[in-house]
Amino acid sequence: MEWLFWIGGALLLVVVETVTADLTFLMIAGGALGGGLTGFFGGPLWAQVMVFACISTLLLFAVRPWAKRRLAATTPQMKTNVDALIGRSATTITAVDGGGGRVRLGGEEWSARLAPVTPGGVTRLEAGARVSVTQIDGAVVLVSPVAPAGSSAS
Repeated sequence: MEWLFWIGGALLLVVVETVTADLTFLMIAGGALGGGLTGFFGGPLWAQVMVFACISTLLLFAVRPWAKRRLAATTPQMKTNVDALIGRSATTITAVDGGGGRVRLGGEEWSARLAPVTPGGVTRLEAGARVSVTQIDGAVVLVSPVAPAGSSAS
């Protein structure tokens, strides 16, 4: 009956893997399944532990690196958190200059400063101006003006 503990342990490890997504616990779960199968077919406890250790080690050092490379190659590099805000457009709520101001970005109000290098040497933007987020500095977005539609850069 100890094979049921191995299977239960493997299922628990798979659940933990869904939280970590590192493939480590999944490889150990594979070893637990091997130990469970050994117990199911009547193997003694020492054999179950040996099969568990061997399969887990093999999976961790042979399969996991290959699987991680394959997963990284097929997964797009998605920007998250503040990195996803860089390049987005916003609207100034108050005047924005190098000392500060406020912008509306994605429905939220953010503290803002004018980026040190702006096109055309702009030093102040009035309320209602369209801006682009160039950088995040803590809880402050650094913005630069967006050229109005229809204008062309020289």
